[in-house]
Order: sequence, then structure tokens, then C-alpha cells
Amino acid sequence: MELSCWGGDWGLPSLHPESLTVMAYAKFSGAPLTVNTITNSWRAPKGDLPVLVSEDIVISQPAKILNFLRKQKYNADYDLSAKQGADTLAYIALLEEKLLPALLHTFWVEAENYCSVTKPWFASRIAFPLSLYLPGKMSREALNRILLTKGGPPLYSLTEVEAQIYRDAKECLNLLSKRLGTSQFFFGDTPTTLDAFVFGFLAPIYKVCFPRVQLQEHLKQLSNLCRFCDEILTCYFRLTVSGHSPAGQDTADANLQKLTQLVNKESNLIEKMDDNLRKSPQHPPRKLTTLKLAAGGEESSPMSRLSP
Repeated sequence: MELSCWGGDWGLPSLHPESLTVMAYAKFSGAPLTVNTITNSWRAPKGDLPVLVSEDIVISQPAKILNFLRKQKYNADYDLSAKQGADTLAYIALLEEKLLPALLHTFWVEAENYCSVTKPWFASRIAFPLSLYLPGKMSREALNRILLTKGGPPLYSLTEVEAQIYRDAKECLNLLSKRLGTSQFFFGDTPTTLDAFVFGFLAPIYKVCFPRVQLQEHLKQLSNLCRFCDEILTCYFRLTVSGHSPAGQDTADANLQKLTQLVNKESNLIEKMDDNLRKSPQHPPRKLTTLKLAAGGEESSPMSRLSP
């Protein structure tokens, strides 16, 4: 299964909320996805991202992709009760109604954010000449979606709409913070679909460096939601708060592999020396002092010597 999505920056695996949601759910459920990020590719405008391809099946939209993964037995909600399943649907609807309009406005409508961050970032990942057209199209679509859902009476002007969507978003963040409390995830110690959606919506607000940060400032006052995002990045995407692998994990893995190869070579050399000593008539058979017996009386293998 291959997932095509927008790439990441600012310590995020993707800047795109829908892409982040699917990527997080795949991590939670153990789904083996190959992630292909859009980097200056003509594939970007062919459809709404993210897109999942499995053999001859092509699926877009996070909800449909997650349903497909569940049918493939990758279900992060397996242990949820019926009530918790209903709560999941209710909170996802709350996110889409209350938080998504402000998220779209922050990225695509707020002029300073769009011109200095959003437009240059996305344009750099789309092939010319589409890079001149597609970001503007995405901005217009975001504005139309906001006005379609929030632009009716009694809100007639864009200024009134903006004020209302940020009030709704802050209220939504407060509700999420209260619901999470001191728990690691929204339904205990195991992440579920709701955690994937909340992470996908919150992480871009939390991490992207915008000049206008009204919503980000409010989110950073809710320490449990910030901790929630940081822990998912650290535990499931192996990224720290700064966006790097924790404690040089990649380097540590490479060093461990080299150390294992070195120990194996030394072990083989020692075994050959031991055999030669056993066969030599002037040296009675004996065990080298460097070869210790493991607990239980059996000689330890090269890999067991690396164990604590």
C-alpha cells in the first residue's frame, strides 16, 4: 500500500492535516504504508491528497482511507466500546465544524501567513508552471469552504466571519483539552482514530512558524494538547520537539550495526584460534578466557553479547 501526500517541515512528517491524520492512523494501527511525499512533482494536482493506492484500488479522503485500512484488519479502534465509537464520531464532527475553518484561514486566507509561508512552501513542491497557479487555487477553495459553512446570516462580512471562526476554534481547543485531561490519549493509553484526527488538526497549528499566530498562541496555553502532539511525534514518528530523530537515533542504529558486524568478525576469529589451539599437539585443548559461558551453561552467541 502506497500513500501519496504532501511532505513535512518544522518537525512534522507532513504539513497537510489530512495527510497527517492518515499517517498517524497507519502508525497507530500498524498498517504497512509506503509514504511518497510530493516534492516538485506533476502528481500533485491529479487529485486531492492524500491518496492511497493498493494494487488496482485508488482511494482519497481520510475517512475512506481509514475505512479501507480497517477492512484490511488494521483497526486502531478494536478495543473501543459502542459509546466510545459514538464519541469518536461526535468529536471528529466537532473538529471539522469548529476547528477546521480557523485552520484553513490561518494557512490559506490570512494574507501575511499565506504570502510569507504557505504559498512559497507549497509552490516549492509543485512543478513550474503549476506552482504559479495551484497555491492560489487552494487558497480560493479554502475561502469558499469557510464562507459556505460560516458565511450565512447573521455573519455577512468577512471580518465578522473571521472573528466567529476563531472564537469557535478556541472553544473547540478548550473542549479537547478538558476531554484529554491528564491522559496520554483520548481513550486511555492506546491511540485511536480520534487521536489521529486531533493530531492531524493540531500539529500544523502547533508547529508551523507563522507571522500571525493567534490560534497557535491559544493552543500553546493548553499544555496537555502540546504534550499530546510532542509525544506522538516522538513515539510514533521518532521526532523530537525540534523535529530531529531523538538522541541521534539514526546514527546510533548505524553504530550498533557496525558494532555487531565487528563483534561477529572478532567472534569468528576467536573461534578459529580456539580450534587451532585445540588441534595443536603442543597446546592441550582449552577455552579462551574471552569466551564466557552464558547462564545455563551454554556459550553465548555474538548477538547475546550485545544484550545488557
